Amino acid sequence: MRYDNITEATFVRRPNRFIAEVKIGRKTEIVHVKNTGRCRELLIPGSQVYLTEPGTPGRKTRYDLICVRKSNGILFNIDSQAPNKVVKEWLSQQDYDVIRPEYTYGDSRVDFYMQKGDERFLMEVKGCTLEVEGIGYFPDAPTERGVKHLRELAKAAAEGYQASLGFVIQMDGVREVRPNVDTHPEFGLALEEAVSAGVKVYHLMCHVEPDRLEIIGSKTF
Repeated sequence: MRYDNITEATFVRRPNRFIAEVKIGRKTEIVHVKNTGRCRELLIPGSQVYLTEPGTPGRKTRYDLICVRKSNGILFNIDSQAPNKVVKEWLSQQDYDVIRPEYTYGDSRVDFYMQKGDERFLMEVKGCTLEVEGIGYFPDAPTERGVKHLRELAKAAAEGYQASLGFVIQMDGVREVRPNVDTHPEFGLALEEAVSAGVKVYHLMCHVEPDRLEIIGSKTF
């Protein structure tokens, strides 16, 4: 997936989850942050960030903050809408007969329903933006919604679906994602239970540029 109208900036501060203050040259600009997670290890004053200018009429902010370069030099895509978009592109190359986004199953809306012959598939997508010593971790903040999705996937697997969780690793050089049990132990337990119930976990490795995100490989554990 690609972005248009990319602008480089310097991160100053984040007053709340939804906006950030950045410097574009000497000009201060308030921008929308396309990720409500904490991103504390990424959004550090002085960090190099990249913005996109959607040009949507009536917006309160001119730019969206989509990428940040961590102190280790790795570029992170932090757009929380990007994982579903890039997975849709990836799924279109996997020979499914049907791909349907936003599929209602039980009390949840699962990201993707797929079909291949008589086989039915469900996939929930999670973006990973937390990296520690070359390993990805999810979530970076407690997510009751994520726990609910895992339980729905486990139920679907018991009902005959090929159910899976896809971690989109929104940075280069990281090949696996582990549950962040220090932040949310319940998510780690729910993931363990889901895997025991037959849910597959895909680790979707990516290449990141300021203007694009691309899945370049996948592994299952």
